[in-house]
Amino acid sequence: MIPAYRQVFNAAFSPEKYREMMADIDHQLPGQLDFRVAETPVFVPAGLREKLIAAGENLIDVIARPDFKALTEAAIPPHQRVPNEDGRPEFLTFDFAVCRDAQGELEPQLIELQGFPSLYAFQAWLPGVFQQHYPIADGVSPFLAVPDAAAYHAQMRQLILGNEAAEHVVLLELFPERQKTRIDFALSKKAWGIEVVNLMDVRKKGRQLFYEKDGREIQIKRIYNRIIFDELARYPELKPEFNLTDDVDVEWVGHPNWFFRVSKFTLPLLRGPFVPPSHYVSDLQTYPADLENYVLKPLYSFAGAGVKLDFTAADLDALPDKAHYLLQHKVAYAPVVQAPDGLVKCEIRLLYVWQRGEARPRLLTGLARLSRGAMIGVDFNKDKDWVGGTTPLFERDGA
Repeated sequence: MIPAYRQVFNAAFSPEKYREMMADIDHQLPGQLDFRVAETPVFVPAGLREKLIAAGENLIDVIARPDFKALTEAAIPPHQRVPNEDGRPEFLTFDFAVCRDAQGELEPQLIELQGFPSLYAFQAWLPGVFQQHYPIADGVSPFLAVPDAAAYHAQMRQLILGNEAAEHVVLLELFPERQKTRIDFALSKKAWGIEVVNLMDVRKKGRQLFYEKDGREIQIKRIYNRIIFDELARYPELKPEFNLTDDVDVEWVGHPNWFFRVSKFTLPLLRGPFVPPSHYVSDLQTYPADLENYVLKPLYSFAGAGVKLDFTAADLDALPDKAHYLLQHKVAYAPVVQAPDGLVKCEIRLLYVWQRGEARPRLLTGLARLSRGAMIGVDFNKDKDWVGGTTPLFERDGA
């Protein structure tokens, strides 16, 4: 999207160089990459960068409201409410489609938001891999509110470790070795010294939690949580010693309740030029006449599961619980990233952290995804190139 940088990158690109980069990733982290990395970063011009920042601040205005927790109490399923919730989400991620406004200028349009960590370690690492294999100008950076990777990792280390030694802090996941995001777990361990622990390996003694390492039993004092209840529900036969809803003596880094509070449930509470109108289906007395311009989303799902682009009023009438579904006005992704054989659509996720004692969260970096399909997800982009996850590189001021 920055023509000069795009031309330099594309001139240097070849399928062979891309295969070399993928081989390099596998050499550094054997067998850990389980999703498609796109062939290119996204070069984000200053104008779009500023609109993204403004759009994010608009959303934070709502999340930072004193009554936000009261407004989102109904978002948390009663059987999945976790005790000892803190006063703010440590992590915020906002997904924006890159579109064009009526004047043809680039603009973001909100797709989804989460109070849950994303690929915070991977997204700080991937830009360096691109820089090792391609000419990347100094006029762009993957970082926003921090100057470089060292400052980024200092922020993340402070947030995740708090005042604890690294061995008392764990990244908690269900069967982490099976997860598509496991490369991020490996990089989190490498960057911040925390162990990656399977929920099934956690031992509970009274109100304390433990895991085993090198034959030693170590107390867990902080949990960097990567478990999503939706996935736990797929394994009803599991009987872990520690259930997330137990009242235990740990600090959560990313308390599970915020996954529900800042989610699709939040969309109808938001307004602004970069927020498409959204409605709970249960709130609608009549359906919009132009349903073809809406997308139907289940509130309690992730990774695009259950999203419908085409549906009828009869389909809405047949929903088992209309309060658990959302209608969101469709946005028109603009093909904006120049591939060798045409233009590709793009989505940008902004990654924030909210440190204890700070009035507002801090925007550290981003994630980008490229698509040639009807939607961004993997299932809509099978057997295609110049699609998948990548890094946004934001134009620096004065570049």
